[in-house]
Amino acid sequence: MCGIVGFTGRQQASKILLEGLKKLEYRGYDSAGIAVMDGEKISVNKVRGRIANLEEKTKNGDAVPGTTGIGHTRWATHGAPTEENAHPHLSNDGRFAVVHNGIIENYLTLREELIRDGYHFESETDTEVIVHLIEQYYRGSMSEALIRATNRLRGSYALGVICTEKPDKIYAVREASPLILGIGLEENYFASDVTALVSHTRNVIYLEDGEFAELSPDSVRIYDCRGKAVDKEITRILWDVQAAEKGGYEHFMLKEIMEQPGAVKATITPRVKDNRIAFEELSISREELSDIRKIVITACGSAYYAGCSGKYALEKLCRIPVEVELASELRYSDPLIDEHTLLIVISQSGETADTIAAMKECKARGARTLAIVNVVGSTVAKLADYTVYTWAGPEIAVATTKGFTTQVTVLYMLALYFGDMLGLVGDRYEGILKSLLSLPRCIQHAIDLNAKVSRLAKKYHKSSSIFFIGRNTDYAVALEGALKMKEISYLHAEAYAAGELKHGTIALIEDHQPVIALCCNPAIMEKTLSNIVEVKSRGAEVLALTFRNNRKILSVADDLLFIPDVDALFSAVIEIVPLQLLAYYVAKENGCDIDKPKNLAKSVTVE
Repeated sequence: MCGIVGFTGRQQASKILLEGLKKLEYRGYDSAGIAVMDGEKISVNKVRGRIANLEEKTKNGDAVPGTTGIGHTRWATHGAPTEENAHPHLSNDGRFAVVHNGIIENYLTLREELIRDGYHFESETDTEVIVHLIEQYYRGSMSEALIRATNRLRGSYALGVICTEKPDKIYAVREASPLILGIGLEENYFASDVTALVSHTRNVIYLEDGEFAELSPDSVRIYDCRGKAVDKEITRILWDVQAAEKGGYEHFMLKEIMEQPGAVKATITPRVKDNRIAFEELSISREELSDIRKIVITACGSAYYAGCSGKYALEKLCRIPVEVELASELRYSDPLIDEHTLLIVISQSGETADTIAAMKECKARGARTLAIVNVVGSTVAKLADYTVYTWAGPEIAVATTKGFTTQVTVLYMLALYFGDMLGLVGDRYEGILKSLLSLPRCIQHAIDLNAKVSRLAKKYHKSSSIFFIGRNTDYAVALEGALKMKEISYLHAEAYAAGELKHGTIALIEDHQPVIALCCNPAIMEKTLSNIVEVKSRGAEVLALTFRNNRKILSVADDLLFIPDVDALFSAVIEIVPLQLLAYYVAKENGCDIDKPKNLAKSVTVE
């Protein structure tokens, strides 16, 4: 959600800023802008819409000289997506420019105060109060101005600041919003995501809440909220820069769907030693685990559905009750959580605002916390008592694919690991582990089995709405499948537990209504088949997702998607793949912006 870049060095800043902003497009935005210092004054260029418009306005950066600057992609919160509301924002005297990710909760009070003090506002944003506060408190020392200004702010912010009196310096400030420093040779950077940095440097420093940094071409100085110098460790980004490129695919989403066999293998392989699951990063003991009375999984969006999908394996193998809660609801629910609760927190970015807030609330009540995240050094990872990384690599498309499947895979592995630790698996261990190890191969097989899914997309892409139905794990996957369909194709799609059809939903079934039925659990196959017959008798057209050679379904389904034979307990990561492909091709038929769906952001860092 929004993106920030900053650069200071010997090169032309505008080109690097534009390149960095393009790498951050996946985060979601509706306007963009850059501010570059030419040594005497700050030149600001802002546009509505895509970065391509900004490139055109600045002649690909050639029209904006200078070697120090900041850039921003805005996802509108306070004020409409207009050029006036786009970042960067200038101070009244023109000496300062600011870009900001996050929300300033007390901005109205500050705005009224600043207006009384004689400042005028050009925008409707909460951000503009920041740049006027910096101007108000500046007395020659940027560190003092930043400390005094940020002490007045309530909310979340990652800030990038430049000042005409410090012509080769950029300033970065973090509070509850991610911000990363990039360390180069005679040039330094900051950004809200490493994807904006890796083509220039893989050496990064993760700022903590309350810290700010002063960067020049030759130095990086970091301070705490009192202005005391802080020593920080430099981290090396290990994944290849090509991982953030399309690699010949038309869209990042398709590339990331096809990467899932490798991503799931990367999640599993390092944690299998001597034919046993080995979570070396977890220090939880058998005694501590035995003290757990319930597991609560909390997350938002697809990560929440990953929790729904993994719940069944955890309960079956560990025999511990598992609740799955939306983080945005859990944080306000006065939850019944104590020291006998294990809270599993799932977030691809590790920066999801509601998830972080729910995590803090549960930790305050005594819960032990285990994070499943993809981004090393993220806020969720640092807050957790235990952290398991998915190692999925960078995911650029806004709609998650390999992020989801690797999260579910980690839950499967935890289920076996904990179940074995509690002595509940016994001689079934070898067979269960074999099923887990087969998942990468089965995902690839699912891709191969559905090579004709684009033809089905041509049939269903004009539908006004699509229903997904399933039971048990099939229902959990239906939730994620429906989300994929609506978020990238903009078709109305809803998932229902198939057994609930007669409790209201079936009233919506009429002639030619598309229904996608998930039938991948042999134990409840007959029940799901009955539900398919129910909707067929009312005129529905049924696209069934099932395992190969399921002859019973051939007589009732109109169209079929297939997965290979797989243990039903671990089928979610296989089932979702054909549904991801279907959503992708439906969106393509509808001419949608697949990697950057309208109004959506990759990382939701504000409430």
